[in-house]
Amino acid sequence: MAVGNGATGLAAAARSYCDAAWEPQHRMVFVYVDWPVVELLALATAVGVWVGSRRLTAGLPIAWRGIVPVGLVLFALAVLTVVCFAVVGTPGGYPGDSGLCPESNVPPWWPSGLPA
Repeated sequence: MAVGNGATGLAAAARSYCDAAWEPQHRMVFVYVDWPVVELLALATAVGVWVGSRRLTAGLPIAWRGIVPVGLVLFALAVLTVVCFAVVGTPGGYPGDSGLCPESNVPPWWPSGLPA
């Protein structure tokens, strides 16, 4: 659940910084629709990857049966966070009012090596 909160918090920070899709009606949709969807998606991703990786590592030594699933879950949640930022946090083409971001609404503080 912390990953869902972090992902939506990152998306909210980008929207508020660029002032893109951050009017009161958009904030309400963000809080009551986007945030719960991302939370449930993060939970489903974590559980799904955990169960799948536990099945795949069933024949490995006991140390690997704990390390591999945790690593895969963390990797999957990191990917989910970047995807959430790209889909929810940067509404491309939406006219941002702050003047701090380009037309893509990707804030300048976002690392250029990560997709958005």
